[in-house]
Amino acid sequence: MLGSTRRGRNDVALLSPPPDPNTKTPRLKCPPGAIDAHFHLFGPASQYPLDPTSFYEIADALPETLIALHKTIGISGGVLVSGGGYGRNARHMLDTMGRFPGYFRGVAVPPDHLPEAEINDMHRQGVRGVRFSSHQRGKHLAPILPDLAAAIFEHGWHVQFYAHTGGLAESVDKLLALPNTIVIDHFGTLVPEAGLNQPVFQAMLRMLDTGRVYVKLSGPMRCSTMDPPYPDMTQYAHALVAHAPERLVWGTDWPHPNLNEQKMPNDGDLLDLLLDWVPDEATRNRILVDNPRTLYDFGPVT
Repeated sequence: MLGSTRRGRNDVALLSPPPDPNTKTPRLKCPPGAIDAHFHLFGPASQYPLDPTSFYEIADALPETLIALHKTIGISGGVLVSGGGYGRNARHMLDTMGRFPGYFRGVAVPPDHLPEAEINDMHRQGVRGVRFSSHQRGKHLAPILPDLAAAIFEHGWHVQFYAHTGGLAESVDKLLALPNTIVIDHFGTLVPEAGLNQPVFQAMLRMLDTGRVYVKLSGPMRCSTMDPPYPDMTQYAHALVAHAPERLVWGTDWPHPNLNEQKMPNDGDLLDLLLDWVPDEATRNRILVDNPRTLYDFGPVT
């Protein structure tokens, strides 16, 4: 499943279905300071049109709506990942962060080069990383850029990586050659039916063993073709938690763009997956609070 690389007939961008507007109150009670480490925001479209090369179209998904969702599920802040629909333009992300100072940290989809002054300015606004993607995700996105990674390393930024399905193993050497902390998107977009010994999952474990790699327990629907609660992902969550709980974070992936061929999840249910994935409360709180607050420089809970 290549997600953001699909187009409809006649090369027309696919219209993403809307997220479930009726967020359930989860059974899981989040601890104070919990962080949603992965979501996207869009619009208003009249001010922030999508990039002409975007592989999808999507209705407005506004920060006010997200913050209300966060209140329902007990989240205190979050990490805005610039949507692929905006290509390599961070204006929407930066403007949104400026409207809600302190609530968001940002991960940008960058151009090939960022001047030092621009990096400094983005850092002041709360950006703490850049997102690279394998080219099968779309040539309008940023590939692995070693020179840029070196430049942002000086500011403590990490590199987030989104591989095409099953493709993480091909990029391990390039990623580990970078000096930065590395954050792997969406369970590494593994193939659930391929089992724990598949190259992607074994590559993730080896990367975690370096001590400078994190994995996002997010976007199970980016791997699984099953409906929620994605039972084929449970063994991978358990294995990751057993292997390196100190370098895992969790995110909603709201508003779930480009989820055209699967059932739309409810974000309260997505949080409740952690009750099964991470049964131990102390470990779960570490994944929801301590790990993301450290990785994204939110600071201690106040």
